[in-house]
Amino acid sequence: MNVSRVFDGRLMFVCVDCNIGGVIPFSANQDDAYLEFLVNYDSGQIGETQDLDSLAQYERLLRPTSEISSLLEHNNASKDELLKSILHSKKDYVVEFRNLIEPEPEIGSNLAELPVDLGIIDAAKSRKIERLYKFQEDSLEKILCGEDVVIIAPTASGKTEAFTIPIIQKISKEISRITPLRPKFGIKGRVLAIFVYPTKALARDQLPKVRNFADPLGINVGIFDGDTTKTERDKILTTQIPEIVITNFDTIHYHLFNRTKFSHIIRTVNYLVVDEVHTYTGVFGANIHHIVKRLQRIANLNIKKNLQIVAASATLPNAEEFCTSLFGRKMRVVRGKGRRGKISLVLMFPSLHSQRSLMLDLLKQASTRQMKTIAFNKSHLGSELLAFYSSKHNISVRVHRAGLLPSERKSVEDQFKSGKLKAISATPTLELGIDIGDIDVIISDTVPINRLTQRLGRAARSGQDGYAFLALGNDPISQYYKHHPNDYIADEEVIYLDPANPFVEEYQVLAMACDRVILMSESTPIWKSIQKLISNDLLRLSNGRFVPNYVKALDALRKYSIRGIGASVSIIYAGKIIGERQIPQALEELHDGAVYFLSGRRYHVHKLHFDDRNQTERMVVRRGALAPYAELISLPNDYPYYTRAVVDKWPTILQTLDQKQVYGLEVRYCSLEIQERVTGYSNIEIGKEEMQGTKVRFERPIEFVYNTKGLVFRAPKPEDILIAVTDENYVEMSGYHASEHVIIEGSTLATGGASQDLGGISIGSSGLIFIYDGSIGGNGASRALYDKFDKAIIRALKILSECPCDGNSGCPRCTYSYRCGNNNEYLHKRAAIEILKRIVEGAKTQAGDASVTDSPIV
Repeated sequence: MNVSRVFDGRLMFVCVDCNIGGVIPFSANQDDAYLEFLVNYDSGQIGETQDLDSLAQYERLLRPTSEISSLLEHNNASKDELLKSILHSKKDYVVEFRNLIEPEPEIGSNLAELPVDLGIIDAAKSRKIERLYKFQEDSLEKILCGEDVVIIAPTASGKTEAFTIPIIQKISKEISRITPLRPKFGIKGRVLAIFVYPTKALARDQLPKVRNFADPLGINVGIFDGDTTKTERDKILTTQIPEIVITNFDTIHYHLFNRTKFSHIIRTVNYLVVDEVHTYTGVFGANIHHIVKRLQRIANLNIKKNLQIVAASATLPNAEEFCTSLFGRKMRVVRGKGRRGKISLVLMFPSLHSQRSLMLDLLKQASTRQMKTIAFNKSHLGSELLAFYSSKHNISVRVHRAGLLPSERKSVEDQFKSGKLKAISATPTLELGIDIGDIDVIISDTVPINRLTQRLGRAARSGQDGYAFLALGNDPISQYYKHHPNDYIADEEVIYLDPANPFVEEYQVLAMACDRVILMSESTPIWKSIQKLISNDLLRLSNGRFVPNYVKALDALRKYSIRGIGASVSIIYAGKIIGERQIPQALEELHDGAVYFLSGRRYHVHKLHFDDRNQTERMVVRRGALAPYAELISLPNDYPYYTRAVVDKWPTILQTLDQKQVYGLEVRYCSLEIQERVTGYSNIEIGKEEMQGTKVRFERPIEFVYNTKGLVFRAPKPEDILIAVTDENYVEMSGYHASEHVIIEGSTLATGGASQDLGGISIGSSGLIFIYDGSIGGNGASRALYDKFDKAIIRALKILSECPCDGNSGCPRCTYSYRCGNNNEYLHKRAAIEILKRIVEGAKTQAGDASVTDSPIV
């Protein structure tokens, strides 16, 4: 008897001797499922089948052979051995196969005909560039005219040249103007442009490209960041001040508020170039918004005008809207096409094994053909595990991810570029524009189409044919895309941030005061933050200026991460700090008794040191041992459980910021106060969703209160189902709770990835549902959902309606959420389907005063 587990938990039985097979609903016990298979056969519900393949095709777990042949023929791939082998998989459903062929980019003018110096023309010729693409020419003209520009063009299409050539041309003119003054005033050099990259590795990769155009004109370029040697730092700060500094925003932020020599030399900057601008999203982006303002503020003393800003990205569908929020000014968008060979794009769904097994199979197929391949994973652990299992199959693969030593990452890049290494298992670190040479195959886990486009832009750069494989997972979103592949292609990721986050502003105003004292004339737009800082003894008014209390201010700022917000919990193991997790997420993951995952290992939280009685909305200044921390001890490798916190949350609307009608619903976008209580936890057996044993209840819950932003609406009653049940209250509130879960999941489809940044609360049987930003102060995710709420409702309804499970509570592929604070209790799938149907049909509801009088379910 051949037994296979189906993606949705069912078991498929096929007798290889007597041609009998069938698929049995999920059962935790395989023996019970087999008995049910035999009973169904005896009762005539199961008949003969030719083989496992025939049964799998009948159940739509595999595409019929005729359909696969048709796909190959339609895409002129009938003789492609790699595609034939992969598409005829016996474990995966081929969702989509299409060829991506971009038209040649429009050619622009000869560089010699444009207003640039001869040195630049010669430098371009040395790289075999004589004519520009049209988008490069458009960028050059706009930048030379002083416009703020964002350049959107695929990886390896020439974005670097599009902004480097005009910026260097402008610097060359500026140097010509000030050179005669240097002997008279003792000018050694001055910073005129800052090029910002999101990683130090990318900065060093791009340095030769910038220097290629700068050196012929006598323009000095230097890198200044955490990896710059002391000797090089001293040279940059004293004897050889570069006209162009390559750095990152972490470095700029730190040196500005500490008033270092570096902050002094960058006060002369005229031009700010921000590459890979799509990386500055959420709370990180809100911080960058203020850092750019602070840079503009200190530079304004010298240039008496706005910094000219140029941004670039390979993928940013809402470029104008996003960059306007990020930089606080209108940006002109220039879009370009990339030049590459044909890409064969295949979407695959793992019907009879896991997503990781599918990625391993794809990697094996490419490696046996000696194709240069990158397999992308979302997480550090995912990249490590794929490499680990690959080694078991004798596939030579190395890992490239954050957290490795720079020398280790550079070794991987160099070996791959030279051809000594054929396969890399990577996190998104290699999405950015680091040059690692030609690539034949891209394998990716589930990401929005924009991210996939960025990844597959790595392939076929030299004009050869390339391959891109998207390995869907065993989850609701992947199941939806299995049935609606065209929606996947259309679902562009929306990049979002909330520059009005009040808590980010509070820290950044404090940093601004440390950069340079705040004048009374500057205080009006930031008055609320100034008042809070004064009340916390971090600022004081002196002679009409707001001056920081430097000791307390620097203590607060040095412990603040611009990639997050607010207080955090230090993670301590064997007396050493091995990590950090931000509040409020830390309280749900690092409570007493929790099992915590870190770098592929599991730990037990021996004790969380956190005094919630002293936590308030105000800025918390951490001092030494008083900072919250969690003590960990190790767990054996075979420990069978992980933990899930049991959480109560109470929302309060502070202010309605916007509201609209969606179908018949009144939907409000609000500032909210969230009161959170971690009351205990449950032990969950690894690989299963069922709770094992009893819940552990804390004698004293962990409490925390914070402000954020989110949306609220009142869902209609599931009236038809309530007529047929006796436990009306349970079914109704369980329907609202399930609706909340699946709307959040649907937001991933509607907004392209916001769900991981959202939380949700349904209020008993009132119908009130709150969906809010999971970051203190807000991160912009709920606003992205609010703007596309109608689309999210439709997607949520399809997720529920198309899921094959038939249990009342649903399953992990529709109603369950790993973020659920109630351990996925109080869920009713059929009630949620009726609720969402009534919304789409136009049932009218009012949020009313939206006051919480019932018991919330999170």
